[in-house]
Amino acid sequence: MKTYSVAVIPGDGIGPEVIRESLKVLKTVEEIHGGIRFTYDTFDWNCAYYLKHGRMMPENGLEILKDYDVILFGAVGDPSVPDHISVWELILPIRREFQQYVNLRPIKLLRGLESHLRYKNHEDLDFIVVRENTEGEYSSMGGRMHSNTPHEMAVQNNVITRFGSERILHYAYRLAEQRSKQRLTVATKSNAINHTMTFWDEIVKEVGANYPHIDTELYHIDALAAYFILKPETFDVVVGGNLFGDILTDLGAAMVGGLGLAPSGNINPEKNYPSMFEAIHGSAPDIAGKGIANPIAQIWSVSLMMDHLGMPELGKLILDGIEEVVSEGEVRTPDLGGNAGTERMGDAIVSKIKELAKKKRYNKMIKASH
Repeated sequence: MKTYSVAVIPGDGIGPEVIRESLKVLKTVEEIHGGIRFTYDTFDWNCAYYLKHGRMMPENGLEILKDYDVILFGAVGDPSVPDHISVWELILPIRREFQQYVNLRPIKLLRGLESHLRYKNHEDLDFIVVRENTEGEYSSMGGRMHSNTPHEMAVQNNVITRFGSERILHYAYRLAEQRSKQRLTVATKSNAINHTMTFWDEIVKEVGANYPHIDTELYHIDALAAYFILKPETFDVVVGGNLFGDILTDLGAAMVGGLGLAPSGNINPEKNYPSMFEAIHGSAPDIAGKGIANPIAQIWSVSLMMDHLGMPELGKLILDGIEEVVSEGEVRTPDLGGNAGTERMGDAIVSKIKELAKKKRYNKMIKASH
């Protein structure tokens, strides 16, 4: 029996609601596989914790987390605490301290759903974005001067290092090698940002020389955003810096049905530290407590977790279960045009996973993962 330790941080807003459904899926995976077990510890680190203790997590919070295999994260953010505090004191320290330098975000239109791009189908919308996750525009470099005067100013530096750029590009290229199109698209803006972005472009060419069999294209970010809409079928793996990747993946989520369908993995590929899996929809305080949040993104993040733990067969089973429920169309949350609640959607996905696991081809896959 292989045991994996999971640190669970439900967080704020709808985070606890969607986390509950993802834990049901993990329990189902245990039952189906038979040879794995997940142990959980839950931490109440969120904005309520901040209001009580003056910090988003204990002083030794990172030390507490470092020995877990993975982290399952719900959401962070509440109107009672400024966003720059909740984000910068919880999720960003985890990403940086644990070298989760890959933010992996699939852009995939599930069967049964229609894209807002009316002329694009499921085959056209199936690619993945690799976002650099530890430096770039989200680096805590800069400051403010002359506060509360007419001369007040603020500086935020965009930090790009050779080390950070090389490792994210190598990851993106290796991922492209595993996919059918063998194509890598790189986001840049070197025509206007003349120091960091030209440096980034140079490193792209240097790293790309090691992968001559991969079709590589560099696009300026404004053109790339337009091409997401105009010709998404041309993409396979897209890689960009922290800010560009963040914006592109929210755009991608809108293209395939909304943020309730958008999972992510904050990954340390070397597994020297725990990786963290979350939905990208945020805490959605406007619907928190109503029981109508879509749990698909959080459950899909569990599929990414299985891939990371070396069990892609189980990852596929979870994703196929999600897609079957969506395709059947009987159970949908309000954001997908239905009236099902969070719990009902989660239960439907669990039932479908169990149903699929009994089928011959899935049974063979599961046995192969032992």
